[in-house]
Amino acid sequence: MKTYQAKPGEVERQWYVVDATDQVLGRLATQVAQILKGKHKPQYTPHVDTGDFVVIINAEKIRLTGMKASQKSYYRHSGYPGGLKEESFAMAMERHPERVIEHAVKGMLPKNTLGRAMGKKLKVYVGPEHPHKAQQPKKLELKG
Repeated sequence: MKTYQAKPGEVERQWYVVDATDQVLGRLATQVAQILKGKHKPQYTPHVDTGDFVVIINAEKIRLTGMKASQKSYYRHSGYPGGLKEESFAMAMERHPERVIEHAVKGMLPKNTLGRAMGKKLKVYVGPEHPHKAQQPKKLELKG
C-alpha cells in the first residue's frame, strides 16, 4: 500500500470565519495556523499547501493575558543605520489591529515560499463585516 501524497491541483479549499472577540492572541493564532497549513485534514502533506482560507473578524477585540499588553513590543528596521523602530502592543492595536493578528499567525507558519502562500489565505478585518460572503464561509468555533 502506497502512502497518499496530495497534489496541488486536487486540494479542495473551504472558507472559515473566526470571531476574535475576547480570544487570547496566541491561542487563536496557533489554531488558525493549523487550519492554514491543512493539518486538520486527513490528506495533509507537508510539502503541499493543503490548507483552507480563514477570515478573522473583530480583530480589535483580541486580548492578551498577564502583563503582555503593557510589555509586548513590535520591531521593524528600515535598513538604514539607526533605522530600528519600536512600537508597543497598545499603539499597534490603536493604529492597525489586523496586523497584530497577521504577525502572530505568520510567525507560526513555515519561513519559505510555501509559508508565504499559506499566509495569503489569511484575511483579517476590523469590525464584524467582511467582503467574502460570496464564498459562503462556515463559522468556526475555536477551542479554549
